[in-house]
Amino acid sequence: MKKRILSLMLALVMLAGMMSVTALAAEEPLTVALVVADKFGDRSFYDSSKEGCDKLVEEGSITLNTIECNGENHTAQMRNAADIADVVICVGWEFYDIETVAPEYPDVKFIWIDNATSAPVENVLNITYAQNEGSFLAGYIAAAMSESGVVGAVGGEDADTINDFIVGYEQGAKYYDENTEVVHNYANTYTDPAVGKECAIALNDEGADVIFQIASATGDGVFEAAAEKGFYAIGVDSDQKYIDEDVIICSMKKEVGQSIYAAVSELLEGDDSRWGGTWIADMSTGYIGIGYGEDGSAQQVPDELKAQVEDLAEQIVSGEIVVDTTR
Repeated sequence: MKKRILSLMLALVMLAGMMSVTALAAEEPLTVALVVADKFGDRSFYDSSKEGCDKLVEEGSITLNTIECNGENHTAQMRNAADIADVVICVGWEFYDIETVAPEYPDVKFIWIDNATSAPVENVLNITYAQNEGSFLAGYIAAAMSESGVVGAVGGEDADTINDFIVGYEQGAKYYDENTEVVHNYANTYTDPAVGKECAIALNDEGADVIFQIASATGDGVFEAAAEKGFYAIGVDSDQKYIDEDVIICSMKKEVGQSIYAAVSELLEGDDSRWGGTWIADMSTGYIGIGYGEDGSAQQVPDELKAQVEDLAEQIVSGEIVVDTTR
């Protein structure tokens, strides 16, 4: 009888131990792999994505692995990420093979930033952004601040997403004054500030005295040209005014990091209802807007113009103003 009782007690102890291990395992943070098409250090698009992930790390919600593709091997790196992670976040249009790769890893959740699959994929959440809306406001500010009546934009490449910025920017500039001339060119690189500088100088030679950089790290060259040539610049994706507050008058904010944080937080709470679809992060949800730097930053945009921009944002959200798009 004593042996039976002892055996039962041992069995209960073992069961309790197994349950404790299971509970600990359940509380372990998600493993997330953040894969960027080029590399970090752009102080805008890619760095914003990492900021969102870093916030989750700080909260103890995830463990993070990062992979920089440096412009190549996007499909292979996506698979490498899926081999080690519960959630794979792919940042950039270059990960179009996600439609093929994701079904190979049914137990892995994928997030594709800045583009969308041609048809729903069950374990893929596409996040796209209404950058045209924020660019409308940037164009309005550019035209209002221009003395020459010519404003410009340097794009990273001739692609739908970049052109979505440009059509909104042009519409906003002409909304301020229909006679505003909008000129633009493409750097065909996101990682070479020297090329960005050349592109900006070429637009300045055409008369542009406010230039919107839409080219990730290449845009640093736009800021350099602005400082040297004496024109204004507009930042992109993150609030970039801190880089050179004397020439960067504002930035078109595209809150990539905040959207990643929100999506993963929902998943941690057991809500995966966004997966298998596309989430359009727009101005109405607070993921698109204009930033003027931190408190105390030098300000070139007058308060009256800022108030007009706020009113225009409300009209965009309400549908009173419909912004052109390439989407």
